[in-house]
Amino acid sequence: MGEVRVRFAPSPTGYLHIGGARTALFNYLFAKKSGGKFILRVEDTDSERTVEDSAEKMMQAFRWLGLQWDEGPIVGGPAGPYFQSERLELYRKYAKLLMDKGYAYKCFCTPEELAQDRERARAEKRAPRYDGRCRELTPEQIAEFEAEGRRPAIRFRTPDTGVTVVHDLIKGEVPFKNEEIADFIIMKSDGIPTYNFACVIDDWLMGMTHVIRAEEHLSNTPKQMMIYRALPAPMPKFAHVPMILAPDRSKLSKRHGAQTVEEFKDQGVFPEALLNYLVLLGWTPEDSTKEIMSLDEMIKEFDLSRVSTTPAVYDTTKLMWMNGYYMRMMDKDALVRKFIPVAAASGLASREELMSKKDWLGKIVMALRERSRTMNEMVEMSEYFFTAPTEFDEAGARKFFTKPSTAGLLRKGAQALAGVEDWNIEAEEQAYRDLIEKEGIKGGELIHPTRLALTGRTSGPGLFEIVDILGKEESVLRLRRAADLVESGKLEGLAKP
Repeated sequence: MGEVRVRFAPSPTGYLHIGGARTALFNYLFAKKSGGKFILRVEDTDSERTVEDSAEKMMQAFRWLGLQWDEGPIVGGPAGPYFQSERLELYRKYAKLLMDKGYAYKCFCTPEELAQDRERARAEKRAPRYDGRCRELTPEQIAEFEAEGRRPAIRFRTPDTGVTVVHDLIKGEVPFKNEEIADFIIMKSDGIPTYNFACVIDDWLMGMTHVIRAEEHLSNTPKQMMIYRALPAPMPKFAHVPMILAPDRSKLSKRHGAQTVEEFKDQGVFPEALLNYLVLLGWTPEDSTKEIMSLDEMIKEFDLSRVSTTPAVYDTTKLMWMNGYYMRMMDKDALVRKFIPVAAASGLASREELMSKKDWLGKIVMALRERSRTMNEMVEMSEYFFTAPTEFDEAGARKFFTKPSTAGLLRKGAQALAGVEDWNIEAEEQAYRDLIEKEGIKGGELIHPTRLALTGRTSGPGLFEIVDILGKEESVLRLRRAADLVESGKLEGLAKP
């Protein structure tokens, strides 16, 4: 066999869904492992469903994931054009060829007539199917319809007997009875090809050796095989990957949360983590306990024989765990690079200001990375480093800010920190230890209200990590402000649930 050629062929009707991203990834891995080519083709013939800029957004998603196509839009290639809307003459040429060979015919049935047929079938409790009324039209009948101004569709003439067997690389042999496949339209009356026809012509002319796609297309495969045989054209090998179901094993819907690559990107998920998660949705490496894999490792290990035949279950909890793992494995500089654009976009500070404080940001990201699952979470957790809290955890405020001794202890804590000459975590912590011993109190009586005063929260990184990052002046200022607030008793409206 020559060079392996596979493709991902999305319709530009929205953003890149995780199901599509996984199919694209499987194609990419198969191509790269085989030393072959991964082609991107845009199936944009349905103008009513096509969304402006959708193709560009999908390509941006691929670039963000690191799945660069070898041929396709922008990069070009010998088999272009790679937009179906630019290939219409090819489809018309081969539709005419099939008619000339007797494999296809003009169908003048109107939408109203076909709708009536479907209604009749439903009333009779049988599956709707085309009855073949235009199969054997005479030249005179065709001329009469054309004189009426009817624009014909073109239908493929399916065999009445026999079985078409799909030899699927994942599912094995899947038989379809030909008698159950009605004559199907390959060219609509407006001259636009249907999916099944355009797909075959493009896969043939672009030299695809394998077609790896979603399981929902399995029922289309016998129709496509009939077209291949009629042309005739070399048939690629087919592989249909399992569906992705929601955690409750229902069909995925918006109520199950984020489902597009762009949504995950906006949430602060890393491309490495998303790819790692997607590859394990329906595929298992040889070492079934292995969960963390780089793209190079995926390429080395990927094999269609290890793709499951049963549906995969979508689990964002697993994805977030995986993203947190990748976050913890990143070094400080890499985390800062990823932190800056997200923080700037959130309005935490300007990009210029953030770029000028990289060393300080390095302390923040290292303090928060064990607690964060996404970069968005890290940015949200970091807010108190940039702005003093004006609201305080409600339960914490009731517990720690209502004690008579709290205001005085916060002032003494401020004084202790103000006296630290060599500003470092050990010195800051020692100053507090000395104060706790001097006052004869339990550590929590000072530490808990201090954390709340500095951050507005009751949990987070180590207290003295926070103190060290805020710096002496800011820490002292926040403690004194909180002491004033506690002393005033005006906590109402300042607590957040």
